[in-house]
Amino acid sequence: MTRYTDPNYLLGQQYRDSSNLDARVALHERFSTNPQEWHPWVFDQFDLPATARVLELGSGPGWLWRNNADRIPAGWEVTLSDFSPGMVETAQAALAGCNANLRFERIDAQSIPFEDGRFDAVIANHMLYHVPDRPKALAEIRRVLKPGGRLFAATNGKEHMRELDTLIRAFNPAIIYEFASDANPFRLENGGELLGQFFAPVELRLYENDLHVTEVEPLVAYAFSMGSLSQGDLAGREDEFRTFVTAEMAKRGGAIDIDKHTGLFIAHKPA
Repeated sequence: MTRYTDPNYLLGQQYRDSSNLDARVALHERFSTNPQEWHPWVFDQFDLPATARVLELGSGPGWLWRNNADRIPAGWEVTLSDFSPGMVETAQAALAGCNANLRFERIDAQSIPFEDGRFDAVIANHMLYHVPDRPKALAEIRRVLKPGGRLFAATNGKEHMRELDTLIRAFNPAIIYEFASDANPFRLENGGELLGQFFAPVELRLYENDLHVTEVEPLVAYAFSMGSLSQGDLAGREDEFRTFVTAEMAKRGGAIDIDKHTGLFIAHKPA
């Protein structure tokens, strides 16, 4: 088991609270080339009735709903859930002033505590690659969806953020980067096949975007937020890495360009 799916590591370190995710989201929000941010784009893909029950698995600190708070239909009943209690608490606090019908639960996607056919939609935004038993989770998602309901599952491709992986390895070739995108067990290249075992049809919509990073510190914070370098760790070498990134950025004319490969699967439960 890698750290991608190790629940002890994910719950105890990587996602104990939202600080690591905050650092990564900050880089994307500040330096993305697409003027439409990720969460509004995802929300645009939801073609749901005015009255609907929606479950988000792995909602983290609730960014999807925080960034679309004024767009949530009054008739939606939304359950935000995460495996991490810290994430659930953060989401609930951040959305305390939202007038939408929101509920908050700690849920393991492999054992969803709701009756069959409850939800019109289930959202899994960049989280299925962290589930140890994905077939079990997908069977659970299919079970709690209504006939004709849909799963919206976001993930990355194997080339996502490749330039950052290369930058880290150039700093120290001994590093084994366990969160490198080609190690992602649920990605754009194989997600359709995995989802197709439980849903039909399955559609993939790509989000066109890249990063044009012009500041060193957010890139350093992103790299250190991963916390998953099993050999040749960056730990204790932040100043060295910062100096290295500064020099690399100067060589490239004051910016480091990073390709993003991200998309959203829309998987239908047969009616």
